[in-house]
Amino acid sequence: MTTVASLAGVSVGYPGRTLWEDLDLAIEAGEFVAVLGGNGTGKTTLLKVLLGLMQPLAGTVSVLGGPPSRGDRRVGYVPQHSAFDPDVPVRGIDLVRMGADGHRFGPRRASADVRTRVASSLAAVGAQAYADAPVGLLSGGEQQRLRIAAAVVDDPALVLADEPLLSLDLASQQQVAEVLDERRRAVGAAVVVVTHDVNPVLRHVDRVLYLAAGRWAAGTPDEVLTGERLSELYGVEIDVVRVRDHVVIVGAPDQATGPHHHQGAG
Repeated sequence: MTTVASLAGVSVGYPGRTLWEDLDLAIEAGEFVAVLGGNGTGKTTLLKVLLGLMQPLAGTVSVLGGPPSRGDRRVGYVPQHSAFDPDVPVRGIDLVRMGADGHRFGPRRASADVRTRVASSLAAVGAQAYADAPVGLLSGGEQQRLRIAAAVVDDPALVLADEPLLSLDLASQQQVAEVLDERRRAVGAAVVVVTHDVNPVLRHVDRVLYLAAGRWAAGTPDEVLTGERLSELYGVEIDVVRVRDHVVIVGAPDQATGPHHHQGAG
């Protein structure tokens, strides 16, 4: 398999605080990786490192054969979901075109190549029906489909998605997870998804990276999402309950949400 991104002995943090240390991880082409953990554990920071927006404290990072670079069009990025203002004068197709023309708005006419790629990307995520609608009037799930379309318009080899399921209802979460999975299968891209709730993406996930208490664990969901492994990671007793095809993690300390963190309890 082809390694799309790798981290070797990587530590990250801010002045006076290290988020995690000595992370070794290789992300392969066509792989779906879920990054889990409580608030403040460095999940978004990992994406910043892979995007070239932040330098690690130690270790080496490689993305597509070289150091991470800002604006690398071989890397697609889906930012955290935040609703658009209903009055924003941007259509769905405009949002996707931003991903294809260097993020430049304006009246200039898009090239035939850009128009083709935008149309193909909209079709890939099933967003043709509302491509001409103002984005501020669309549902959260529809807006996320458009963000994904913008991220994959250049057929990137690596797609990074930061909490793409946040604030969406269950049906929209499942739809967005399907779209991401379909894109990685269609073009062989690696997909890295930061999420608080693994359940909507669980059946698509090849590997999990779990960040907690300054430490980390990586492996298949069955290897990482166990009471024994997470108890070792946190240093306290953790219970992992499987209900049908759902995983519920009980008792994980989370400094942002209180003493009991329920992973995927919904």
